[in-house]
Amino acid sequence: MKISKVVVGYLEENCYILEKSNKVIIIDPGDEAEKIIKEIGNKEVVAILITHNHFDHIGALNDLKSKYNVKIYDGNNLEEKEYKINYFIFEVIFTKGHSDDSVTYYFKDENVMFVGDFIFKDSIGRCDLETGNINKMKESIEKIKKYPNVILYPGHGVDTTLDYEKENNIYFKNIFYM
Repeated sequence: MKISKVVVGYLEENCYILEKSNKVIIIDPGDEAEKIIKEIGNKEVVAILITHNHFDHIGALNDLKSKYNVKIYDGNNLEEKEYKINYFIFEVIFTKGHSDDSVTYYFKDENVMFVGDFIFKDSIGRCDLETGNINKMKESIEKIKKYPNVILYPGHGVDTTLDYEKENNIYFKNIFYM
């Protein structure tokens, strides 16, 4: 699976384009639809996945939904289970805390997770925004710790690994200064 990152909007949100056999899944189209469309080119979009519905992750959603006419998957219409969309197989993990609809997409065969604003390198997403909850964040961190080492692709900033975060992220050590 080829993974492309398109940084969009004034909050520099990471939109991901996943490609397998000329089929594409878009994750978190935060803004600048034309930039995302250019990155996709003439490939076939088969779905759009949303990690959570904050404005900076869905700003281009309506434009892309109109253009590609595909199903949108988010925390409001998903269950914690495995999904198969075309060539893409992934597990949905509810990772509430940053928001009440936060989900992580785990592509086990590719050893990657798309975590939205749940985890950042050396940090976690804010829990003081509307529907954020520090106790749910703690539960989500405990849940994700049980997974093997994977590459984590966050909603902002650089990618990291789960093992790195387990070892270095202060929030993974049950210390919360919030």
